Parts: sequence; C-alpha cells; structure tokens
Amino acid sequence: MRMKFPPPGRLIDVGTHRLHIHCAGSGSPAVVFDAALGGSSLSWGLVQPAVGRLTRACAYDRAGFSWSEAGPLPRTAGRIADELLALLRSAAVDPPYVLVGHSFGGLVARVFAQRHPHLTAGLVLLDPAHPEHWADPAPKERAQIDRGVRLCRQGAVAARLGIARLVSSLVGVGALRPARGLVALASRGGLRRDDESILAPAWKLPPEARRPLRRFWTEEKFFTALGSQIASMCESAREAAETAGRGFGDRPTIVISAGNADEDRLRLQEALARQSSRGRHVVAHGSGHWIPLDRPDLVIRCIEEVVEACRPLVPPPERG
Repeated sequence: MRMKFPPPGRLIDVGTHRLHIHCAGSGSPAVVFDAALGGSSLSWGLVQPAVGRLTRACAYDRAGFSWSEAGPLPRTAGRIADELLALLRSAAVDPPYVLVGHSFGGLVARVFAQRHPHLTAGLVLLDPAHPEHWADPAPKERAQIDRGVRLCRQGAVAARLGIARLVSSLVGVGALRPARGLVALASRGGLRRDDESILAPAWKLPPEARRPLRRFWTEEKFFTALGSQIASMCESAREAAETAGRGFGDRPTIVISAGNADEDRLRLQEALARQSSRGRHVVAHGSGHWIPLDRPDLVIRCIEEVVEACRPLVPPPERG
C-alpha cells in the first residue's frame, strides 16, 4: 500500500516514531495546518496549494494518521503539540509560524501557541473545539466520547479482520448500501449516519486525495489513534484551558465559525477572537463544520490576511 500511495512529503523521526509532513512553497512566516479530529494532511487539499503560492505551507499527519507511524498513547493535544514542535524542528521548517487549526486541530494550535509564543506569529482557527465543552463534559458530551471510543475499538477489530478494507472497496465502486450494511453488522448496529461526519467528506476532495484516504481509513493504527484522541478529549481540553487566560496578545488571529453554528458556539468563538488585540471573528456562510472543504476560498483569504499582517513582524534573513 505504501508503494501504491507514496507519501507526497517526508517521514521525519521525532524520537519515538516518524511523522509525515508535506510542505509547498517558500517564504516566511510558515503556515502550519492541523486537521480536525478524524482529518489529516489530505484534508487541506483545496487550501494548501493556494497558500503555497504565498508562503511556505506545511500540512502534517498526526501519529497514526495517513502516512505517519503510530505514536505513544494517550494522544492528548499536549502530546501532539510537543510532537509537532519536534517535527517542525527536525524538518527544518523555520519559525515563526501561522498556525491553522480546524476543530480538534484548534485545540492543538492553542496549546502550541501558549507553550511557544515566541514561535507563533498568528493563528487561523476554523470552527475550533472549545475547552468549555469538553474539560468537564455534560452528559450529552460524555455520551459522545464514550460512543466514539466504542466505535473506534470496533473499527480496530474490523481493520484486523479485513472487514474495513472490504467496506472501503464497496464504497469505491459505489456500493454504498451493502457497505453500510456491513458496517452496521461490524458495529453491532451502533453506527449512525451522523457518525460519518467525524471523517472528512471525501467526495469533496480531489480524486488523488480520495483514493489513499479510503485505504488509510482501513488501518488499525488509524482507529487506535482516533480512539485515543476521543478518549483523551477531557485532558486535551484541560491542557488548552490551563493557558487560556493568557490570550494571544497582539498576534493576528482569525476565528472562522461554521455557517450552521448555534448561538452558544458563535458566542464562544467571538470571545476566542477577542483574546487577541488584533483578532477577528468571521462566519463562513454556506458552510458546515468542514469549512476547509465547504469554503476553501474563505479559508485561503483569511490565511492570506494573517500572513500579510504578520510579515512586518518577521525579521529579515541575515546576510553573510
């Protein structure tokens, strides 16, 4: 499979495992993309090429996702942020960074920015997860965590038995009804249609991204990593909340809300944008949660705005 779908970027040793990073373009500040809970570097296929024409643009795969190797557990936002720093250093992606985080990736970006403010030039946060929802979850959110962990365990078993690959093959030929029937059987009827939203809507991605993505979703390491991220949501939220009071200072920051966000989510995201003296809140009209795929045009414009705002702060290269 690795020969059939070779990585577009490089596999970099971060000490305990190797992570995949794919960079395009050149310039400073470098833009670093961190995907949603079930997303990967492939989730940025409609955004990264355009940003790469403006500056260096780097998308990576968290441990266990796509081309990256499995990493140590648990997969908390703090551990992931530490691995991201090791990856950027080893891959010679020079700071400062504009961090672009979607959903769960927004938690990782916030932890990274608070732990390494001297490396962070700005942020673009797309419908980010909020510590307020997950640090001490209500019964509804707790049930979502428990359900997600259970489904990932079942997915890991299906991957070991080859069932996941069979489902992927059925989807690939358009046989959606038997694919869903097989999934229902493997999950003991526990998988609902709305559970599919945890994964990127692959049909919106370019064909060259859809083909490897369907295969990666059949691997045991993917379900193990995803399940650990879900199981660790409370700890990840607490890690992000620990430093939330510090704010983002004067770093250019744009928070983008989904067009279908409810009032509570809009309120939290407006408040998050205000944590920067140069913050702005934007609503992606016509978009659901997967803003990078529903409104890539808006995401690109917001990243361009933050990059240009950061550039006066970027020191010129030293001359020998």
